[in-house]
Amino acid sequence: MNMKRKVIYPGTFDPITNGHLDIILRAHELFGQVEVVIAQNPRKTPLFTVEERKQHILKSVKGKKGITVASHVGLMVDYVRQNEKALFIRGLRVLSDFEYELQLTLTNRKLNPNIDTVFLMPTEQHIFLSSSMIRDIMQFHGRVRDFVPGPVYEAIKKRKTVK
Repeated sequence: MNMKRKVIYPGTFDPITNGHLDIILRAHELFGQVEVVIAQNPRKTPLFTVEERKQHILKSVKGKKGITVASHVGLMVDYVRQNEKALFIRGLRVLSDFEYELQLTLTNRKLNPNIDTVFLMPTEQHIFLSSSMIRDIMQFHGRVRDFVPGPVYEAIKKRKTVK
């Protein structure tokens, strides 16, 4: 029996960057359906609430049918139901990302053999972006307008933490 795979792009997306958006849109182009899953990490203090991040993503992909947003607390392998086939999308920027993502992929595969991972690299213009970099720039009231989608920039501006 050929079971259709669920395509999932997990991450904290705090905040979502243009690099994340690039990966979402390219995964959507490749697979038609993408579920963006906001992973909640209780060890981290997020900049935006899960609901705010969800709204940022939904507004950033407005008009794109087949892109949905959910959230999950716990292991992403547990987000996938038992015996459900899933394909995780992960972004790779630099060599150090590969080392971490390889460990994560192999661990996920051991925990749930129904999950495979596809790596996508953002376009060259976004390859250096990360949410932590955006938060660092924001901490010192730097300019982030070119690094995040419009809805995220507007939310950041309301906090008066950027130029």
